Order: sequence, then structure tokens, then C-alpha cells
Amino acid sequence: MTALPRTMRTIEVTQPGEPEVLVIGERAVPSVGAGDVLIRVAAAGVNRADVMQRRGNYPPPPGASDVLGLEVSGTVAAVGDAVSGWRVDDAVCALLAGGGYAEYCTVPASLCLPVPGGIDVVDAAALPEVVLTVWTNVFERGRLAAGETLLVHGGSSGIGTMAIQLARAFGSRVFVTAGSAMKCAACEALGAERAVQYRDTDFVEAVREAAGDAGVDVILDMVGRDYLQRNLDLLNLEGRLVIIALMSGAMAEVNLATLMRRRLIVTGSTLRARPLEQKAALVDDARERVWPLFETGRVRPVIHQRLPMAQAVEAHRLMEASTHIGKLLLLM
Repeated sequence: MTALPRTMRTIEVTQPGEPEVLVIGERAVPSVGAGDVLIRVAAAGVNRADVMQRRGNYPPPPGASDVLGLEVSGTVAAVGDAVSGWRVDDAVCALLAGGGYAEYCTVPASLCLPVPGGIDVVDAAALPEVVLTVWTNVFERGRLAAGETLLVHGGSSGIGTMAIQLARAFGSRVFVTAGSAMKCAACEALGAERAVQYRDTDFVEAVREAAGDAGVDVILDMVGRDYLQRNLDLLNLEGRLVIIALMSGAMAEVNLATLMRRRLIVTGSTLRARPLEQKAALVDDARERVWPLFETGRVRPVIHQRLPMAQAVEAHRLMEASTHIGKLLLLM
């Protein structure tokens, strides 16, 4: 085994604020616990949660690294004494509670996944956070089944592009909203039956026309307050609304009679602070149910841009501009 360095480069947040607060720093390489894997990071996924944390609005859970980054890919650099199933130099990707914007990171071995065949080790950094978010929210909480209909708000995002492909792979019809004609075209190319440009079209009317008067069975929502009542109006009998982000705000009024008449379910979740056992169970499910789809090429990560570590500021500017389609990656 190659000797490990004592220090590593990281992306540090000097103070809460705009992207310019991100600078390259230096820290000690993390120590490896008995059940941990040390990853030599090839790339880290950039997520909106990173932007929220940079702004001071999404602190890491207790015990997690304060370094940004919730998903990485790379190679195993060291394993803890209690770890089995992973060896030095294995190609892996992993879900983190923090610490991904660095040349090395530690993660519980149970949160590691193999890099699927046919996918580059760098691009595998686009998988853990989005796959597990889609799996737990669309298929577990939303209970989307074959033959049902799904509406995804933000269809061109990393989560949206993955939700389109997975829902189609498991036999569901998919509709999305997106912010431009180019984004709508990209979503339809991935398998969305109808992509609605929400800035100039009423998505409720457009999706109902495409899906049928009854509406849709499941909605995956990242908008929150401004869409709440309209989402409920669009759900079918026994429909499920799953909320995973609050881009327009957290507080809203709703007509509860709508829920009662059509027996609707409103739910939501976050992933980062969930107990290790729950996240490990999600990883196991994804490895069994989703990873074969990557191996066969039926589902693929959609990468908008790969930027070097020194361009972290630009990566965050791109994320906040919302002009990208798919994932942004930082190369470590």
C-alpha cells in the first residue's frame, strides 16, 4: 500500500456568504475508524445542500465534517480493522454526511457502493446522493408502482434526471416541469412523456391534459410553498405528494378538504441526518435494485460539467444560476 500523506487539500468556507467565500485550504488526512473506509477522492458531487451550508443555513449533523460535500467517488486508500468486503484500490462511490470537497474522506463502509461497470470513476460521484434520494422518496415514501404516473418538479436537475430514468425503468409514465425549452427537451430525451416549461405554462392544466383528467399518482416536489395547493389539486385519488426541498418557502396554507375528498398523502424527508442504519439499508436496496440498471446501460448519470477543485467558486455559481442540466462535479 502506498504511504498516505499527512495532509490534504480541501475546499474551506471562510465565512457564510456568496461563492467567493470558498477557498482552498489544508487539513490533516482523516483517521480511519474500525468500521470506516478512507477514500482517495476522484470527484465530489455538487448539490444545493452544499450551497445552503455555504450560506450558513444547513449545518452538518453532530459528528459530521464541516467540509462541504455529500457524495464522492474514488479509490479505497485504507480500510478499518472491522471492515470486510472492501480492499485498497477498489473503485467506490459513497454517501457522506459531509467532507467530500477534499482529497481524502472517511465514510462508514456500509455507505460505500462499487463504481458500476461502464461508468467512469469520476462520473460515479454523481450517483450516491441522487440515487438514494430518488429511491427513498419516489419508490419508498411515494410508493410509485409500474403503470402509475409521476410528476417531477425540477426535471432537469440531478435528482430530476435520475427520477425520470428510474421511474421509466420501473414501468411508470413521467411528466416534469423545467425552466427552459432546452431543459424540457433534455427531459423528454431521457424519457419524460411531457415536459412543461413552467415559466409560461400552467403546469396543472398541461399535465392534466397529458396524463388524463384524473391527474397523477405521485409528485416529487422541490419547490414547497408556492406549489403546495396546486400539487394537491393535480393528484389522483389516493395520490402521494413527496416534498424534498423548500425553494419557495416552508410555510403554506392548504385546503384540507382536498386531502380528505381524494384521500391524499403528503410526506417528505431529508437524507443527511438519518441514522446510519437507515442509510445503510438504502444503500443495500440501491445496490440490489438500481445498480444493475447502470451495469446494463438502461440508466446513466447526466453530467453537465466537471470542474477542477480550484474552480469550486464557479461550480457554486453555476448551481445557483440553475442553468445546468444534470450534475456538476468537482475534480479533486
